[in-house]
Amino acid sequence: MEPSPAAKARTTGRLLLSTPLDAKDEMEERLERCFAIVQSLTNGLSEREANDALTANVCKGSQNHEEVCLGLFLLILTEPTQAQRCYRDLALLSRDGMSVILVKLNQIMMEKYLKLQDVPRTQMVWLIKELVKTGVVGADGVLMTLMKQIAGGDISNKNLWLAEGVLDILVEQKEWLLKNSMLIAMSVYTYLRLIVDHGTPQLLTLRQREVDFCITLLREKFMDCYIIGRDLVRLLQIVARIPEMELLWKDLLHKPQALSPQFTGLIQLLTARTSRKFLACRLTPDMETKLLFMTSRVRFGQQKRYQDWFQRQYLSMAESQSLRCDLIRYICGVVHPSNEVLSSDILPRWAIIGWLLTTCTSNVAASNAKLALFYDWLFFNPEKDSIMNIEPAILVMHHSMKPHPAITATLLDFMCRIIPHFFPPLETQVRQGVFNSLNFIMEKRVLAHLAPLFDNPKLDRELRSMLRERFPEFCSSPSPPTEVKMEESSMEDNHVSDKEEGCYDNTEAAFSDDEDDFNSKGKKREFRFHPIKEAIIEEPADITPYLDQLDDTMKEKVLQLQKTSDSEMQCVAMQEIVDLILEEDFETEQMSTLASCLAELFKNHFRGDVLPDDITEESLEESVCKPVCLVFRNLCTMQEDNAGFSVLLDMLAELYQKQPKIGYHLLYYLKASKAAVGKMSLYESFAQATALGDLHTCLMMDMKACQEDDVRLLCYLTPSIYSEFPDETLRSGELLNMIVAVIDSTQLQELMCHVMMGNLVMFRKDSVLNILIQSLDWETFEQYSTWQLFLAHSIPLETIIPILQHLKYKEHPEALSCLLLQLRREKPTEDMVRMVLSRACHPDDQFTTSLLRHWATKHDDLLSEHIKAQLIKNNNQPRKRQSLRSSSSKLAQLTLEQILEHLDNLRLSLSNTKNNFFNQTPILQALQHVQASCDESHKMRFSDLFSLAEEYEDSQSKPPKCRRKAVVSSPRSRKGTAPPPNEEESVSSSASDEEDSKPKPTKRKRKGSSAVGSDSD
Repeated sequence: MEPSPAAKARTTGRLLLSTPLDAKDEMEERLERCFAIVQSLTNGLSEREANDALTANVCKGSQNHEEVCLGLFLLILTEPTQAQRCYRDLALLSRDGMSVILVKLNQIMMEKYLKLQDVPRTQMVWLIKELVKTGVVGADGVLMTLMKQIAGGDISNKNLWLAEGVLDILVEQKEWLLKNSMLIAMSVYTYLRLIVDHGTPQLLTLRQREVDFCITLLREKFMDCYIIGRDLVRLLQIVARIPEMELLWKDLLHKPQALSPQFTGLIQLLTARTSRKFLACRLTPDMETKLLFMTSRVRFGQQKRYQDWFQRQYLSMAESQSLRCDLIRYICGVVHPSNEVLSSDILPRWAIIGWLLTTCTSNVAASNAKLALFYDWLFFNPEKDSIMNIEPAILVMHHSMKPHPAITATLLDFMCRIIPHFFPPLETQVRQGVFNSLNFIMEKRVLAHLAPLFDNPKLDRELRSMLRERFPEFCSSPSPPTEVKMEESSMEDNHVSDKEEGCYDNTEAAFSDDEDDFNSKGKKREFRFHPIKEAIIEEPADITPYLDQLDDTMKEKVLQLQKTSDSEMQCVAMQEIVDLILEEDFETEQMSTLASCLAELFKNHFRGDVLPDDITEESLEESVCKPVCLVFRNLCTMQEDNAGFSVLLDMLAELYQKQPKIGYHLLYYLKASKAAVGKMSLYESFAQATALGDLHTCLMMDMKACQEDDVRLLCYLTPSIYSEFPDETLRSGELLNMIVAVIDSTQLQELMCHVMMGNLVMFRKDSVLNILIQSLDWETFEQYSTWQLFLAHSIPLETIIPILQHLKYKEHPEALSCLLLQLRREKPTEDMVRMVLSRACHPDDQFTTSLLRHWATKHDDLLSEHIKAQLIKNNNQPRKRQSLRSSSSKLAQLTLEQILEHLDNLRLSLSNTKNNFFNQTPILQALQHVQASCDESHKMRFSDLFSLAEEYEDSQSKPPKCRRKAVVSSPRSRKGTAPPPNEEESVSSSASDEEDSKPKPTKRKRKGSSAVGSDSD
């Protein structure tokens, strides 16, 4: 049983993918040792002799039995050519019904599947197929574990191969499958969910196989599938448009007995709660591990990098949007934190669900995600169902009211509309289920009152009216419904902790709404983000658990550091510890333990403000004389190629894991200390040494921590951070948003001064437009601050003028007002005029008209030339082609009709003034040019505008007598001998045009006046 030459040539592991830097995997190492034992027993023997030798060895004891089985197991996974023979030997030699193999298979699939090489992954599916064929007890459990590895929302080749491979086993071994009720239900649940992802033309064959498989099991073994519960209906609803599924759906609704005599109807299925094992089976073990880590280990406010990792790995593709439903159902139904976790600062479930909802990019997926969130509400029974299943939805709505009112509004609207529309015949039951949910929420004190949520002024009138109509019982409040908040009395017995009073951004978690109300001077942001100064009870540092893991010399120095309270003596002791670390015989194994000791000893150093109140050279130097700064100072004095440099960096990285504030303390030291002048690049080395390993991620996390702890320090560091790390700070608005979210007006003015003096650059031409577009979703003060900082730079306005096409007058008043004030100072250019004219016309949007009016007053000659150019350019474009182009573009294209509308609005705006803008030759020539080629509908609609061109044409050449008679019946009108009557007539005409939108009476009126004018001539 020798391995093939290809296997001998391998230098890496036989089972798992690895790099030269990875440590050898313990499980793989053990399997290879077992393989070596099998090889030593069978080397040079014939097949029969080898079998006898293995049998004799197995008889010696359980350990020998396990080693032989695992050795053969590794051969099956890595040597396809010998797999059949090895499996036969394994079946003969196994004395525990393959129990050792089943356990190891489960372990590999749960912990190592993603690291498996291609050959072992293929062989693993083959081995499970053989286990099923030979009827090994427990094979169903292994197959369910393998099925769990089929990821939802993933149509990569490997995932499709696995889905098809498992389906082959289930179809080929149908008789075996029909004997196992749980496997039937799990298979139907899995493949009903996968059908949604396999809708592309290339995957229709696979989808049809999956549909046929599910239909067969649902019709033949419906009561086995019934154990899935109400989520079976949810999955069937999503795929109900497939013809075969539609027939099944009709039987489910109208002929339930056709499926099973024990099945009485849809309500029977909808009132059955779905077991956790089904909700968990649609997440891969890796997804499940990451979600459980976030909900049990990550602190609220520090979740962004974990969410970003999860997003990149599982939610970045368009087809992955369908995975959000699985995640939300898992969080609601499976992740039920203990009271200890709920009362801690651990990331709450509602924050993760809020993130999943706000980052959803597909309308269909968003609708399905909302249904997944509220699904347990619809038929909620307090006696059977858990409060933990319905709690996330109410808390998402509650906590989103301030930062994301649109999320709260859309969820409340969905909750109201799902009652009559989920299934009209069951409207009464759905209404009762939602009522039970809301009632139970108040009973359990999840929220003290629902009235502040249902009758909040931030919701539009129609939605509030609908809520009052649907839920009048919950819309009466003992206090005015000004803000969503919980009474203090209810918080004592509420398992939802105080930290959940915030939003997705934990900086708001520490503040009550009353603090906001006290401020009447428009500085609400300043109060809201200042951390609460809690009474700090200083407890002596307890490093006892770590001391025994240190060697004697280091232990003595650490104890010396603990005993002394004098700052200078602590610095001396810390320097001695650093010297010990730099010695060649220092054991790096105790690095983590030492970091834990230092983090505990220095915990008081990380409390309070870092930046002195009075900033002078002396006070700055004094502020960086703490013991923890000794590590920074030693790093600054070393060369990067020094061996001790990397050791100290590793020490700092370990300390960073224990105390994340060390990151921005290092930034402060590099900025404030004279010993660190020109050493800011040291931070980049530090970032690469941390577990994050990425400068951008590390920098953003440290600045976020700084923002939460000390806003003054954030402003102090800002110029250095932007100048030293331009690629990390200027390419996105992440850091800028952190800054403008917390600064007050004084700090804003200081930053603007830094920009004006050249000490700070926060925008550059290549990225400023994208950052300003990002800022459109920020709060009002944040947007105004961003625009003030932008205007402090000397970036030409033409760089950001395309933002106009992203601005809507109701949604972006901050950006529009800043742009309006800035554009009025500029001379109009062709690009500016084109962008301004490309804004859609709306009666309430006065931006374009007000700006054009200002330019018409100050720069009439320039404006007239640019408008002429746009009119002629757009008039020459074929209408059909122009329409096609505008429909295919993401942004609105400038059309001739838009220009004429804006000009007509400008004409009306200038009608009561003495402005002669529309008497200018370029404008009149352009109108004349357009009138000659435009269609009749435009001529009628803009007849007042074109009449100006007609007057210009008549004034250029005196018409012959025969021509004058034609004037009476021509649209040309309002010809007078003096300019004042012309202007009055234009005004009266426009007024009459406003009173009556029909153009024909207006034309008849003009004919009369025109005839009188002709007679007087």
